[in-house]
Amino acid sequence: MTFEQASLLILLSAMLILFSLDRVRIEVVAIGGLLAGYVLGLYRADQVFAGFASPVVITVIEILLIVQVLAHAKLFDSLSVRFAAIGLSGFAVIASLSVITGFISIFMNNIGAFAIMLPVAIRIGAAMNIPQRQLIMPLSFAALLGGLISLIGTPANLLVSDALAKATGAGFHFFDFAYVGLPVAIAGILLMAAFVPLLLPEADGQPADAPPARRRIVTERRIPEGSPLAGVRLLDCPRLFEIQPHALIRSGQFVFGPLDQSTIAAGDTLLAEGADTVFADLAASAALVPEIDVNGLQPDFTRIEAVVMPESTLVGSRIRSLEVFKSRNVAVAALSMRSPRIEGRFEDLQLSIGDILVLEGPAEAVAEALEECECLPLASQPAGEAMSNAWLPFVIFAAGVMLSAAGPARPEIAFAAVVLALALMGYLNIRQAMADINWPIVIMLAAMIPIGSAVATTGTAEMIADWLSLFVPISMPLAGIALLLFIAMALTPFVNNATVAIVLSPVALEFAEVAHHAPAAYLIAVAAGASLDFLTPFGHHNNTLAMSIGSYRVSDFLRAGSPLAVASYLLTVLLVALIWL
Repeated sequence: MTFEQASLLILLSAMLILFSLDRVRIEVVAIGGLLAGYVLGLYRADQVFAGFASPVVITVIEILLIVQVLAHAKLFDSLSVRFAAIGLSGFAVIASLSVITGFISIFMNNIGAFAIMLPVAIRIGAAMNIPQRQLIMPLSFAALLGGLISLIGTPANLLVSDALAKATGAGFHFFDFAYVGLPVAIAGILLMAAFVPLLLPEADGQPADAPPARRRIVTERRIPEGSPLAGVRLLDCPRLFEIQPHALIRSGQFVFGPLDQSTIAAGDTLLAEGADTVFADLAASAALVPEIDVNGLQPDFTRIEAVVMPESTLVGSRIRSLEVFKSRNVAVAALSMRSPRIEGRFEDLQLSIGDILVLEGPAEAVAEALEECECLPLASQPAGEAMSNAWLPFVIFAAGVMLSAAGPARPEIAFAAVVLALALMGYLNIRQAMADINWPIVIMLAAMIPIGSAVATTGTAEMIADWLSLFVPISMPLAGIALLLFIAMALTPFVNNATVAIVLSPVALEFAEVAHHAPAAYLIAVAAGASLDFLTPFGHHNNTLAMSIGSYRVSDFLRAGSPLAVASYLLTVLLVALIWL
Protein backbone atom coordinates (compact mmCIF):
# COMPACT_ATOMS: atom_id res chain seq x y z
CA MET A 1 0.00 0.00 0.00
CA THR A 2 1.46 3.33 -1.07
CA PHE A 3 1.35 6.57 0.91
CA GLU A 4 -1.28 7.99 -1.46
CA GLN A 5 -3.52 4.93 -1.08
CA ALA A 6 -3.23 4.87 2.69
CA SER A 7 -3.86 8.59 3.03
CA LEU A 8 -6.84 8.43 0.66
CA LEU A 9 -8.43 5.56 2.61
CA ILE A 10 -7.95 7.44 5.89
CA LEU A 11 -9.36 10.63 4.34
CA LEU A 12 -12.41 8.85 2.90
CA SER A 13 -13.06 7.01 6.16
CA ALA A 14 -12.90 10.26 8.14
CA MET A 15 -15.23 12.03 5.68
CA LEU A 16 -17.76 9.18 5.66
CA ILE A 17 -17.83 9.19 9.46
CA LEU A 18 -18.35 12.96 9.56
CA PHE A 19 -21.07 12.73 6.91
CA SER A 20 -22.89 10.03 8.88
CA LEU A 21 -22.64 11.86 12.23
CA ASP A 22 -24.24 14.99 10.72
CA ARG A 23 -22.52 17.20 13.30
CA VAL A 24 -20.60 19.29 10.76
CA ARG A 25 -22.24 20.80 7.69
CA ILE A 26 -21.74 18.58 4.65
CA GLU A 27 -20.27 21.33 2.48
CA VAL A 28 -17.68 22.08 5.17
CA VAL A 29 -16.70 18.41 5.38
CA ALA A 30 -16.49 18.17 1.58
CA ILE A 31 -14.37 21.31 1.12
CA GLY A 32 -12.12 20.29 4.01
CA GLY A 33 -11.64 16.86 2.45
CA LEU A 34 -11.02 18.43 -0.97
CA LEU A 35 -8.23 20.66 0.35
CA ALA A 36 -6.79 17.84 2.46
CA GLY A 37 -6.57 15.69 -0.66
CA TYR A 38 -4.57 18.39 -2.42
CA VAL A 39 -2.21 18.77 0.55
CA LEU A 40 -1.69 15.00 0.54
CA GLY A 41 -0.80 15.11 -3.16
CA LEU A 42 -3.80 13.09 -4.39
CA TYR A 43 -4.42 15.47 -7.31
CA ARG A 44 -2.87 18.50 -8.95
CA ALA A 45 -3.78 22.12 -8.21
CA ASP A 46 -5.66 22.48 -11.52
CA GLN A 47 -7.89 19.53 -10.54
CA VAL A 48 -8.95 20.82 -7.13
CA PHE A 49 -11.99 22.72 -8.39
CA ALA A 50 -12.55 20.75 -11.58
CA GLY A 51 -15.71 19.28 -10.09
CA PHE A 52 -17.45 22.66 -10.23
CA ALA A 53 -17.19 22.57 -14.04
CA SER A 54 -18.37 18.96 -14.27
CA PRO A 55 -21.41 18.34 -16.54
CA VAL A 56 -22.93 16.40 -13.64
CA VAL A 57 -22.85 19.44 -11.34
CA ILE A 58 -24.14 21.74 -14.09
CA THR A 59 -27.05 19.38 -14.78
CA VAL A 60 -27.93 19.14 -11.09
CA ILE A 61 -28.02 22.95 -10.81
CA GLU A 62 -30.26 23.19 -13.89
CA ILE A 63 -32.66 20.57 -12.51
CA LEU A 64 -32.83 22.41 -9.16
CA LEU A 65 -33.72 25.64 -11.00
CA ILE A 66 -36.43 23.91 -13.01
CA VAL A 67 -37.86 22.20 -9.93
CA GLN A 68 -38.48 25.58 -8.30
CA VAL A 69 -40.83 26.48 -11.16
CA LEU A 70 -42.60 23.12 -11.24
CA ALA A 71 -43.11 23.12 -7.46
CA HIS A 72 -44.95 26.48 -7.65
CA ALA A 73 -47.18 25.31 -10.52
CA LYS A 74 -49.38 23.33 -8.07
CA LEU A 75 -50.57 21.13 -10.91
CA PHE A 76 -51.42 18.32 -8.48
CA ASP A 77 -53.32 20.32 -5.85
CA SER A 78 -56.72 19.29 -7.20
CA LEU A 79 -55.93 15.62 -6.58
CA SER A 80 -57.21 15.79 -3.01
CA VAL A 81 -60.71 16.71 -4.16
CA ARG A 82 -60.73 14.05 -6.86
CA PHE A 83 -59.47 11.28 -4.57
CA ALA A 84 -62.09 12.10 -1.94
CA ALA A 85 -64.82 12.10 -4.58
CA ILE A 86 -63.81 8.71 -6.00
CA GLY A 87 -63.70 7.05 -2.58
CA LEU A 88 -60.70 4.78 -3.14
CA SER A 89 -59.55 2.18 -0.64
CA GLY A 90 -56.53 2.77 1.57
CA PHE A 91 -54.40 0.47 -0.60
CA ALA A 92 -55.46 2.31 -3.76
CA VAL A 93 -54.77 5.73 -2.25
CA ILE A 94 -51.28 4.78 -1.02
CA ALA A 95 -50.45 3.07 -4.32
CA SER A 96 -51.80 5.94 -6.46
CA LEU A 97 -50.01 8.68 -4.54
CA SER A 98 -46.80 6.64 -4.57
CA VAL A 99 -47.05 6.07 -8.31
CA ILE A 100 -47.51 9.79 -8.94
CA THR A 101 -44.61 10.64 -6.63
CA GLY A 102 -42.39 8.04 -8.30
CA PHE A 103 -43.33 9.33 -11.74
CA ILE A 104 -42.45 12.91 -10.81
CA SER A 105 -39.16 11.70 -9.33
CA ILE A 106 -38.16 10.23 -12.69
CA PHE A 107 -37.70 13.75 -14.02
CA MET A 108 -36.54 15.75 -11.01
CA ASN A 109 -34.61 15.29 -7.78
CA ASN A 110 -36.13 13.12 -5.05
CA ILE A 111 -36.69 15.98 -2.61
CA GLY A 112 -38.50 18.04 -5.25
CA ALA A 113 -40.89 15.19 -6.03
CA PHE A 114 -41.54 14.56 -2.34
CA ALA A 115 -42.12 18.27 -1.65
CA ILE A 116 -44.63 18.58 -4.50
CA MET A 117 -46.74 15.65 -3.33
CA LEU A 118 -46.43 16.06 0.45
CA PRO A 119 -49.13 18.74 1.01
CA VAL A 120 -51.42 16.90 -1.41
CA ALA A 121 -51.01 13.63 0.51
CA ILE A 122 -51.66 15.31 3.86
CA ARG A 123 -54.92 16.84 2.60
CA ILE A 124 -56.02 13.53 1.07
CA GLY A 125 -55.22 11.69 4.30
CA ALA A 126 -57.27 14.18 6.33
CA ALA A 127 -60.19 14.04 3.90
CA MET A 128 -60.23 10.23 3.72
CA ASN A 129 -59.28 9.52 7.36
CA ILE A 130 -56.02 7.77 6.48
CA PRO A 131 -53.29 8.16 9.14
CA GLN A 132 -50.36 10.31 8.03
CA ARG A 133 -47.90 7.62 9.12
CA GLN A 134 -49.36 5.33 6.45
CA LEU A 135 -48.88 7.94 3.70
CA ILE A 136 -45.72 9.95 4.39
CA MET A 137 -43.17 7.12 4.51
CA PRO A 138 -44.46 5.44 1.30
CA LEU A 139 -44.19 8.80 -0.48
CA SER A 140 -40.59 9.22 0.65
CA PHE A 141 -39.70 5.70 -0.48
CA ALA A 142 -41.58 6.15 -3.78
CA ALA A 143 -39.55 9.27 -4.58
CA LEU A 144 -36.36 7.26 -4.04
CA LEU A 145 -37.65 4.41 -6.20
CA GLY A 146 -38.68 6.77 -9.00
CA GLY A 147 -35.17 8.18 -9.10
CA LEU A 148 -33.89 4.75 -10.18
CA ILE A 149 -35.56 5.03 -13.59
CA SER A 150 -33.87 7.88 -15.47
CA LEU A 151 -30.52 9.57 -15.93
CA ILE A 152 -31.63 12.68 -14.04
CA GLY A 153 -33.69 10.95 -11.36
CA THR A 154 -30.87 11.28 -8.84
CA PRO A 155 -27.29 12.64 -8.89
CA ALA A 156 -26.01 9.07 -8.38
CA ASN A 157 -27.25 8.12 -11.85
CA LEU A 158 -25.54 11.11 -13.43
CA LEU A 159 -22.32 10.29 -11.62
CA VAL A 160 -22.13 6.64 -12.70
CA SER A 161 -22.98 7.69 -16.25
CA ASP A 162 -20.11 10.17 -16.16
CA ALA A 163 -17.81 7.42 -14.87
CA LEU A 164 -18.90 5.13 -17.72
CA ALA A 165 -18.34 7.89 -20.26
CA LYS A 166 -14.78 8.47 -18.99
CA ALA A 167 -14.04 4.74 -19.07
CA THR A 168 -15.61 3.79 -22.40
CA GLY A 169 -16.27 7.05 -24.25
CA ALA A 170 -20.07 6.87 -23.93
CA GLY A 171 -22.31 7.16 -20.89
CA PHE A 172 -25.75 5.73 -20.25
CA HIS A 173 -28.73 6.82 -22.32
CA PHE A 174 -31.56 8.67 -20.59
CA PHE A 175 -33.72 5.62 -19.84
CA ASP A 176 -31.06 2.89 -19.65
CA PHE A 177 -31.65 2.82 -15.89
CA ALA A 178 -35.32 1.97 -16.44
CA TYR A 179 -34.62 -1.65 -17.41
CA VAL A 180 -33.80 -2.31 -13.77
CA GLY A 181 -35.32 0.72 -12.06
CA LEU A 182 -38.86 0.50 -13.43
CA PRO A 183 -39.61 -3.11 -12.32
CA VAL A 184 -37.99 -2.43 -8.94
CA ALA A 185 -40.05 0.76 -8.51
CA ILE A 186 -43.32 -0.95 -9.44
CA ALA A 187 -42.67 -3.91 -7.16
CA GLY A 188 -41.58 -1.62 -4.32
CA ILE A 189 -44.65 0.62 -4.56
CA LEU A 190 -47.01 -2.35 -4.58
CA LEU A 191 -45.17 -3.90 -1.64
CA MET A 192 -45.43 -0.65 0.35
CA ALA A 193 -49.11 -0.13 -0.43
CA ALA A 194 -49.90 -3.67 0.69
CA PHE A 195 -47.77 -3.94 3.82
CA VAL A 196 -47.24 -0.46 5.29
CA PRO A 197 -50.79 -0.34 6.76
CA LEU A 198 -50.05 -3.70 8.39
CA LEU A 199 -46.55 -2.81 9.58
CA LEU A 200 -47.53 0.69 10.77
CA PRO A 201 -51.18 0.29 11.77
CA GLU A 202 -51.20 2.89 14.53
CA ALA A 203 -48.96 4.53 17.09
CA ASP A 204 -47.20 2.11 19.43
CA GLY A 205 -49.33 1.33 22.43
CA GLN A 206 -52.57 2.70 20.95
CA PRO A 207 -55.61 0.65 19.99
CA ALA A 208 -56.35 0.08 16.31
CA ASP A 209 -59.24 2.58 16.27
CA ALA A 210 -57.18 5.35 17.95
CA PRO A 211 -56.35 8.55 16.07
CA PRO A 212 -52.94 8.93 14.39
CA ALA A 213 -49.82 9.50 16.46
CA ARG A 214 -49.69 12.98 18.01
CA ARG A 215 -46.79 15.24 17.20
CA ARG A 216 -44.68 16.42 20.12
CA ILE A 217 -43.96 20.13 20.16
CA VAL A 218 -41.93 22.55 22.25
CA THR A 219 -43.53 25.88 23.15
CA GLU A 220 -43.35 28.71 25.65
CA ARG A 221 -46.60 29.85 27.31
CA ARG A 222 -47.70 32.18 30.12
CA ILE A 223 -49.65 31.00 33.17
CA PRO A 224 -52.75 33.27 33.51
CA GLU A 225 -54.68 34.00 36.70
CA GLY A 226 -56.95 31.10 37.59
CA SER A 227 -54.96 28.57 35.59
CA PRO A 228 -55.13 25.00 36.96
CA LEU A 229 -51.32 24.88 36.59
CA ALA A 230 -50.86 27.63 39.20
CA GLY A 231 -49.61 26.05 42.42
CA VAL A 232 -48.57 22.80 40.69
CA ARG A 233 -45.02 21.50 41.16
CA LEU A 234 -42.98 21.03 38.00
CA LEU A 235 -42.45 17.41 39.03
CA ASP A 236 -46.20 16.77 38.77
CA CYS A 237 -46.74 18.31 35.32
CA PRO A 238 -46.13 15.09 33.32
CA ARG A 239 -48.59 13.15 35.49
CA LEU A 240 -51.31 15.78 35.81
CA PHE A 241 -51.14 17.58 32.46
CA GLU A 242 -49.05 15.29 30.18
CA ILE A 243 -46.42 17.95 29.51
CA GLN A 244 -42.71 17.90 30.27
CA PRO A 245 -41.45 21.22 31.70
CA HIS A 246 -37.97 22.37 30.68
CA ALA A 247 -37.75 25.84 32.18
CA LEU A 248 -39.77 28.14 34.43
CA ILE A 249 -39.32 31.90 34.00
CA ARG A 250 -40.52 34.40 36.60
CA SER A 251 -40.11 38.15 36.12
CA GLY A 252 -37.71 37.49 33.28
CA GLN A 253 -35.45 35.23 35.37
CA PHE A 254 -35.08 31.45 35.40
CA VAL A 255 -36.43 29.68 38.47
CA PHE A 256 -33.77 27.17 39.49
CA GLY A 257 -34.09 24.30 41.90
CA PRO A 258 -35.25 20.66 42.12
CA LEU A 259 -38.44 19.86 40.22
CA ASP A 260 -40.19 18.74 43.40
CA GLN A 261 -39.54 22.13 45.01
CA SER A 262 -40.30 24.43 42.05
CA THR A 263 -43.94 25.51 42.02
CA ILE A 264 -45.68 27.29 39.14
CA ALA A 265 -47.30 30.65 39.92
CA ALA A 266 -49.70 32.85 37.97
CA GLY A 267 -47.76 35.17 35.67
CA ASP A 268 -44.88 32.70 35.18
CA THR A 269 -43.74 31.62 31.73
CA LEU A 270 -43.36 27.89 31.14
CA LEU A 271 -41.15 26.28 28.48
CA ALA A 272 -42.51 22.79 28.01
CA GLU A 273 -42.74 19.86 25.63
CA GLY A 274 -45.75 17.66 24.91
CA ALA A 275 -48.28 16.46 22.34
CA ASP A 276 -49.78 19.17 20.15
CA THR A 277 -53.30 18.10 21.10
CA VAL A 278 -52.48 18.47 24.80
CA PHE A 279 -51.35 22.06 24.33
CA ALA A 280 -54.45 22.73 22.23
CA ASP A 281 -56.65 21.50 25.09
CA LEU A 282 -54.73 23.58 27.65
CA ALA A 283 -55.10 26.66 25.45
CA ALA A 284 -58.82 26.03 25.00
CA SER A 285 -59.28 25.89 28.78
CA ALA A 286 -57.14 29.04 29.27
CA ALA A 287 -54.63 27.06 31.33
CA LEU A 288 -51.83 28.36 29.11
CA VAL A 289 -51.86 31.49 26.94
CA PRO A 290 -49.33 32.95 24.50
CA GLU A 291 -47.13 35.85 25.57
CA ILE A 292 -48.75 37.97 22.83
CA ASP A 293 -52.19 37.20 21.46
CA VAL A 294 -51.48 37.58 17.74
CA ASN A 295 -54.93 36.20 16.95
CA GLY A 296 -56.65 39.24 18.34
CA LEU A 297 -54.22 41.82 17.01
CA GLN A 298 -53.89 40.87 13.35
CA PRO A 299 -56.46 40.63 10.57
CA ASP A 300 -56.72 37.61 8.28
CA PHE A 301 -55.18 35.44 11.01
CA THR A 302 -53.96 31.95 10.14
CA ARG A 303 -52.15 29.13 11.92
CA ILE A 304 -50.10 26.79 9.78
CA GLU A 305 -47.37 24.18 10.10
CA ALA A 306 -44.30 24.32 7.86
CA VAL A 307 -41.28 22.03 7.64
CA VAL A 308 -37.69 23.26 7.36
CA MET A 309 -36.40 21.95 4.03
CA PRO A 310 -32.75 21.07 3.31
CA GLU A 311 -32.30 24.21 1.20
CA SER A 312 -33.99 26.51 3.72
CA THR A 313 -32.13 29.60 4.90
CA LEU A 314 -33.38 28.82 8.42
CA VAL A 315 -31.15 25.75 8.88
CA GLY A 316 -28.79 26.47 11.77
CA SER A 317 -30.61 29.66 12.83
CA ARG A 318 -32.08 30.30 16.26
CA ILE A 319 -35.69 31.34 16.63
CA ARG A 320 -34.76 34.75 18.04
CA SER A 321 -32.92 35.60 14.79
CA LEU A 322 -35.73 34.80 12.36
CA GLU A 323 -36.26 38.28 10.92
CA VAL A 324 -38.12 36.77 7.98
CA PHE A 325 -41.04 36.21 10.39
CA LYS A 326 -40.54 39.07 12.85
CA SER A 327 -40.53 41.69 10.09
CA ARG A 328 -43.96 40.48 8.98
CA ASN A 329 -45.49 40.14 12.47
CA VAL A 330 -45.58 36.37 12.12
CA ALA A 331 -45.06 34.48 15.40
CA VAL A 332 -43.36 31.11 15.82
CA ALA A 333 -45.88 29.64 18.25
CA ALA A 334 -44.32 26.20 18.67
CA LEU A 335 -41.66 23.92 17.26
CA SER A 336 -41.55 20.19 16.62
CA MET A 337 -37.91 19.10 16.65
CA ARG A 338 -36.40 15.91 15.29
CA SER A 339 -33.99 15.65 18.23
CA PRO A 340 -34.75 18.32 20.85
CA ARG A 341 -31.80 19.91 22.63
CA ILE A 342 -33.55 22.40 24.87
CA GLU A 343 -31.22 24.86 26.53
CA GLY A 344 -32.24 28.35 27.58
CA ARG A 345 -35.54 29.76 26.38
CA PHE A 346 -37.74 28.99 23.39
CA GLU A 347 -36.11 31.71 21.29
CA ASP A 348 -32.71 30.04 21.82
CA LEU A 349 -33.74 26.82 20.05
CA GLN A 350 -31.73 26.11 16.90
CA LEU A 351 -33.43 24.86 13.74
CA SER A 352 -32.34 21.87 11.67
CA ILE A 353 -33.61 20.04 8.60
CA GLY A 354 -36.99 18.41 9.21
CA ASP A 355 -38.04 20.61 12.13
CA ILE A 356 -41.67 21.76 11.95
CA LEU A 357 -42.61 25.33 12.76
CA VAL A 358 -46.09 26.29 13.96
CA LEU A 359 -46.65 29.81 12.62
CA GLU A 360 -49.34 32.33 13.49
CA GLY A 361 -50.03 35.62 11.74
CA PRO A 362 -51.63 37.28 8.69
CA ALA A 363 -52.18 34.69 5.97
CA GLU A 364 -50.49 36.70 3.22
CA ALA A 365 -47.48 37.48 5.41
CA VAL A 366 -47.08 33.81 6.37
CA ALA A 367 -47.15 32.78 2.70
CA GLU A 368 -44.55 35.39 1.76
CA ALA A 369 -42.25 34.43 4.63
CA LEU A 370 -42.42 30.72 3.84
CA GLU A 371 -41.58 31.34 0.20
CA GLU A 372 -38.64 33.57 1.13
CA CYS A 373 -37.10 31.14 3.62
CA GLU A 374 -37.79 28.00 1.57
CA CYS A 375 -39.98 26.20 4.10
CA LEU A 376 -42.72 23.85 2.94
CA PRO A 377 -46.25 24.43 4.31
CA LEU A 378 -47.98 21.22 5.33
CA ALA A 379 -51.35 22.51 4.16
CA SER A 380 -52.64 24.75 1.43
CA GLN A 381 -50.73 28.00 1.14
CA PRO A 382 -52.58 30.56 3.23
CA ALA A 383 -52.31 33.11 0.48
CA GLY A 384 -51.38 33.34 -3.14
CA GLU A 385 -52.64 31.54 -6.19
CA ALA A 386 -51.09 28.98 -8.46
CA MET A 387 -49.45 30.39 -11.54
CA SER A 388 -51.55 30.75 -14.66
CA ASN A 389 -51.04 28.10 -17.36
CA ALA A 390 -49.52 25.77 -14.76
CA TRP A 391 -49.18 23.06 -17.40
CA LEU A 392 -46.88 25.07 -19.68
CA PRO A 393 -43.67 24.74 -17.56
CA PHE A 394 -44.25 20.97 -17.51
CA VAL A 395 -44.56 20.96 -21.31
CA ILE A 396 -41.31 22.91 -21.66
CA PHE A 397 -39.58 20.55 -19.25
CA ALA A 398 -40.97 17.52 -21.11
CA ALA A 399 -39.51 18.92 -24.33
CA GLY A 400 -36.11 19.14 -22.65
CA VAL A 401 -36.43 15.55 -21.40
CA MET A 402 -37.29 14.35 -24.92
CA LEU A 403 -34.38 16.32 -26.37
CA SER A 404 -32.01 14.64 -23.93
CA ALA A 405 -33.57 11.17 -24.14
CA ALA A 406 -33.65 11.07 -27.94
CA GLY A 407 -29.97 11.95 -28.14
CA PRO A 408 -29.72 15.27 -30.08
CA ALA A 409 -28.43 17.10 -27.00
CA ARG A 410 -26.52 16.20 -23.87
CA PRO A 411 -28.54 16.62 -20.63
CA GLU A 412 -26.69 19.76 -19.50
CA ILE A 413 -27.38 21.39 -22.90
CA ALA A 414 -31.03 20.30 -23.09
CA PHE A 415 -31.85 21.53 -19.59
CA ALA A 416 -29.96 24.76 -20.11
CA ALA A 417 -32.39 25.38 -22.97
CA VAL A 418 -35.30 24.63 -20.60
CA VAL A 419 -33.96 27.11 -18.03
CA LEU A 420 -33.59 29.75 -20.76
CA ALA A 421 -37.13 29.16 -22.04
CA LEU A 422 -38.65 29.37 -18.55
CA ALA A 423 -36.73 32.59 -17.88
CA LEU A 424 -37.74 34.21 -21.18
CA MET A 425 -41.41 33.33 -20.58
CA GLY A 426 -41.36 34.86 -17.08
CA TYR A 427 -41.72 31.62 -15.11
CA LEU A 428 -38.20 31.72 -13.68
CA ASN A 429 -36.28 34.59 -12.12
CA ILE A 430 -32.75 33.19 -12.46
CA ARG A 431 -31.17 35.64 -10.04
CA GLN A 432 -33.67 34.84 -7.29
CA ALA A 433 -33.75 31.12 -8.09
CA MET A 434 -29.97 30.85 -7.88
CA ALA A 435 -30.15 32.25 -4.36
CA ASP A 436 -32.72 29.59 -3.42
CA ILE A 437 -30.72 26.60 -4.67
CA ASN A 438 -29.61 24.01 -2.13
CA TRP A 439 -25.97 25.03 -2.49
CA PRO A 440 -24.58 22.75 0.27
CA ILE A 441 -25.54 19.70 -1.82
CA VAL A 442 -24.05 21.22 -4.98
CA ILE A 443 -20.81 22.16 -3.22
CA MET A 444 -20.54 18.72 -1.63
CA LEU A 445 -21.07 17.05 -5.01
CA ALA A 446 -18.47 19.22 -6.78
CA ALA A 447 -15.92 18.83 -4.00
CA MET A 448 -16.23 15.03 -3.89
CA ILE A 449 -15.61 14.53 -7.64
CA PRO A 450 -11.79 15.03 -7.51
CA ILE A 451 -11.61 12.80 -4.42
CA GLY A 452 -13.57 10.09 -6.26
CA SER A 453 -11.24 10.40 -9.25
CA ALA A 454 -8.28 9.89 -6.93
CA VAL A 455 -9.70 6.49 -5.95
CA ALA A 456 -8.95 5.39 -9.52
CA THR A 457 -5.77 7.33 -10.29
CA THR A 458 -3.94 6.30 -7.10
CA GLY A 459 -4.70 2.61 -7.60
CA THR A 460 -6.89 2.51 -4.50
CA ALA A 461 -9.79 0.96 -6.43
CA GLU A 462 -7.51 -1.84 -7.66
CA MET A 463 -6.25 -2.42 -4.13
CA ILE A 464 -9.82 -2.62 -2.76
CA ALA A 465 -10.78 -5.05 -5.52
CA ASP A 466 -7.75 -7.26 -4.75
CA TRP A 467 -8.63 -7.25 -1.05
CA LEU A 468 -12.27 -8.12 -1.64
CA SER A 469 -11.29 -10.90 -4.06
CA LEU A 470 -9.81 -12.75 -1.06
CA PHE A 471 -13.33 -13.14 0.37
CA VAL A 472 -15.67 -13.02 -2.65
CA PRO A 473 -15.04 -14.44 -6.14
CA ILE A 474 -15.40 -11.06 -7.89
CA SER A 475 -14.03 -12.61 -11.09
CA MET A 476 -17.57 -14.03 -11.40
CA PRO A 477 -19.65 -11.07 -12.64
CA LEU A 478 -22.77 -11.92 -10.66
CA ALA A 479 -20.80 -12.21 -7.40
CA GLY A 480 -19.11 -8.85 -8.00
CA ILE A 481 -22.40 -7.13 -8.82
CA ALA A 482 -24.14 -8.61 -5.78
CA LEU A 483 -21.27 -7.46 -3.56
CA LEU A 484 -21.22 -3.92 -4.98
CA LEU A 485 -24.98 -3.59 -4.58
CA PHE A 486 -24.74 -4.80 -0.99
CA ILE A 487 -21.92 -2.35 -0.14
CA ALA A 488 -23.81 0.57 -1.73
CA MET A 489 -27.01 -0.28 0.16
CA ALA A 490 -25.04 -0.66 3.39
CA LEU A 491 -23.40 2.77 3.01
CA THR A 492 -26.31 4.85 1.74
CA PRO A 493 -28.38 4.81 4.98
CA PHE A 494 -25.52 6.70 6.61
CA VAL A 495 -23.95 8.68 3.74
CA ASN A 496 -25.64 10.65 0.94
CA ASN A 497 -26.12 8.72 -2.29
CA ALA A 498 -23.91 11.01 -4.39
CA THR A 499 -20.91 10.27 -2.17
CA VAL A 500 -21.62 6.54 -2.37
CA ALA A 501 -21.70 6.70 -6.16
CA ILE A 502 -18.51 8.77 -6.36
CA VAL A 503 -16.54 6.45 -4.08
CA LEU A 504 -17.79 3.14 -5.51
CA SER A 505 -17.75 3.95 -9.25
CA PRO A 506 -13.95 3.46 -9.58
CA VAL A 507 -14.26 0.23 -7.60
CA ALA A 508 -17.02 -0.93 -9.94
CA LEU A 509 -14.82 -0.26 -12.97
CA GLU A 510 -12.05 -2.28 -11.37
CA PHE A 511 -14.46 -5.16 -10.65
CA ALA A 512 -15.48 -5.14 -14.32
CA GLU A 513 -11.85 -5.30 -15.43
CA VAL A 514 -11.10 -8.22 -13.10
CA ALA A 515 -14.15 -10.10 -14.43
CA HIS A 516 -13.35 -9.14 -18.06
CA HIS A 517 -16.86 -7.80 -18.47
CA ALA A 518 -18.40 -4.52 -19.66
CA PRO A 519 -18.63 -2.08 -16.73
CA ALA A 520 -22.23 -0.95 -17.34
CA ALA A 521 -23.74 -3.73 -15.20
CA TYR A 522 -21.50 -2.91 -12.25
CA LEU A 523 -22.25 0.81 -12.44
CA ILE A 524 -25.99 0.17 -12.67
CA ALA A 525 -25.70 -1.84 -9.44
CA VAL A 526 -23.83 1.03 -7.73
CA ALA A 527 -26.43 3.59 -8.85
CA ALA A 528 -29.33 1.41 -7.70
CA GLY A 529 -27.74 0.59 -4.36
CA ALA A 530 -26.98 4.24 -3.67
CA SER A 531 -30.69 5.09 -3.98
CA LEU A 532 -32.24 2.10 -2.18
CA ASP A 533 -32.22 3.88 1.17
CA PHE A 534 -35.11 2.61 3.32
CA LEU A 535 -33.57 1.61 6.66
CA THR A 536 -32.84 4.86 8.48
CA PRO A 537 -34.31 8.37 8.67
CA PHE A 538 -30.95 10.12 8.27
CA GLY A 539 -29.39 8.68 5.11
CA HIS A 540 -31.52 10.73 2.74
CA HIS A 541 -33.18 14.09 3.37
CA ASN A 542 -36.52 12.66 2.20
CA ASN A 543 -36.50 10.18 5.06
CA THR A 544 -35.44 12.89 7.52
CA LEU A 545 -38.41 15.02 6.49
CA ALA A 546 -40.73 12.03 6.59
CA MET A 547 -39.67 11.18 10.14
CA SER A 548 -40.52 14.67 11.37
CA ILE A 549 -43.79 15.06 9.50
CA GLY A 550 -45.08 11.54 10.11
CA SER A 551 -43.88 11.35 13.73
CA TYR A 552 -42.02 8.11 13.06
CA ARG A 553 -39.42 6.40 15.17
CA VAL A 554 -36.18 4.92 13.87
CA SER A 555 -37.68 1.47 14.50
CA ASP A 556 -40.52 2.31 12.09
CA PHE A 557 -38.04 2.69 9.24
CA LEU A 558 -36.43 -0.63 10.11
CA ARG A 559 -39.84 -2.31 10.38
CA ALA A 560 -41.27 -0.99 7.11
CA GLY A 561 -38.03 -0.52 5.18
CA SER A 562 -36.39 -3.90 5.77
CA PRO A 563 -38.80 -5.96 3.62
CA LEU A 564 -38.57 -3.35 0.89
CA ALA A 565 -34.76 -3.30 1.04
CA VAL A 566 -34.49 -7.11 0.87
CA ALA A 567 -36.98 -7.37 -2.00
CA SER A 568 -35.30 -4.53 -3.91
CA TYR A 569 -31.87 -6.10 -3.46
CA LEU A 570 -32.91 -9.51 -4.75
CA LEU A 571 -34.89 -8.09 -7.68
CA THR A 572 -32.07 -5.71 -8.66
CA VAL A 573 -29.48 -8.49 -8.72
CA LEU A 574 -31.80 -10.64 -10.82
CA LEU A 575 -32.60 -7.86 -13.31
CA VAL A 576 -28.98 -6.76 -13.70
CA ALA A 577 -28.01 -10.38 -14.37
CA LEU A 578 -30.77 -10.86 -16.95
CA ILE A 579 -30.42 -7.53 -18.77
CA TRP A 580 -26.85 -6.25 -18.40
CA LEU A 581 -24.71 -9.40 -18.16
